[in-house]
Amino acid sequence: MAEIILQNIIKRFGDLVAVNDLTLYIKDREFLVLLGPSGCGKTTTLRCISGLEIVDEGKILIDGKDVTTIRASHRDIAFVFQLYALYPILTAYNNIAFPLKAQKYDKEKIREEVNKVAELLQIKHVLHKKPKELSGGDMQKVALGRAIVRRPKAFLLDEPIGTLDAKFREEMRIELKKLCIDIGATTVYVTHDQVEAMSMGDRIAIMNMGVLQQIGTPYEIYTKPENLFIANFIGSPGMNFINCEPSRDSNGKLVLKLLSDNMYISITNKLQNTLLSKIYEDKKLVLGIRPEDVTFSMRKEKNYLDVKVYVIEETGSYNIVDVSLGVEKIKVRTIPTIKPDIGEAAFVGFDMERISIFDKETGNSII
Repeated sequence: MAEIILQNIIKRFGDLVAVNDLTLYIKDREFLVLLGPSGCGKTTTLRCISGLEIVDEGKILIDGKDVTTIRASHRDIAFVFQLYALYPILTAYNNIAFPLKAQKYDKEKIREEVNKVAELLQIKHVLHKKPKELSGGDMQKVALGRAIVRRPKAFLLDEPIGTLDAKFREEMRIELKKLCIDIGATTVYVTHDQVEAMSMGDRIAIMNMGVLQQIGTPYEIYTKPENLFIANFIGSPGMNFINCEPSRDSNGKLVLKLLSDNMYISITNKLQNTLLSKIYEDKKLVLGIRPEDVTFSMRKEKNYLDVKVYVIEETGSYNIVDVSLGVEKIKVRTIPTIKPDIGEAAFVGFDMERISIFDKETGNSII
């Protein structure tokens, strides 16, 4: 397998810049997920790595070799699409064997390699069947088998389980990740599904409008989003946002004033020092906090804010209680037994060690 390096790549389609100055280092044997909304440039990036698209600017290196202008067939890359692209007249065995036959392997070697891959994917019992006789999951495994049998330097997967039903997608996520670990593959996986990304990726690269927004582990992305877009895009539900600005209390101590209802929140000494050192005292800010980091209570506690229950979303394993904080709405994740009445007065507290603060003007994170 091999590392993949993208250096300042730009890909244009007419006036549209699909990938804008992207620099990315994908480690050997790493499972990297390209995540973002439709049209963000993730599939174009994958196609550039494969050679199906030639970049307008920048360099692509695979295993230390500059492949920027090399044809796709000479890059030693396996590409698996959302649509399986199997040959309908061939059996599963012959679909998997096709790349080896094209490379003129002898029949015994082909049989050995196909059986080895089929055993790994647990599809030996369907090798005699044609694609129309296979389930969606088995077709996906055959497509993967055809890619694996070549032993390429890297696997590129473009939403390979996007057409499967929810239950089977969950199973295939596990199988795909385990498979890539077992064969030691450098893998780049494209998806718009954040659950797939968070559960599968060693690291996640989030893109928006052709620009890389952040790259990091699932934990880093979730707990320390670098801007408002990521904070809102990652998480179900996404992060709560509350407009605020630094202010001073009667003792001259720096606090956060919530603009929706002139409420005040005490902040940690670390955050006070950050705001002062970065000259944010007179700036409009956005406080971000995850629903699970908000505490719901029916009685007033120290530093808790007055709210009203707006609606309750029951999921079975937990509830999401939507509350009104002035004119703003925030979501609180609670245990399923908490079911206050709609319109009832309540109180919420924030875990101030787990908040994020963003510059409202730029959208970038301060802490």
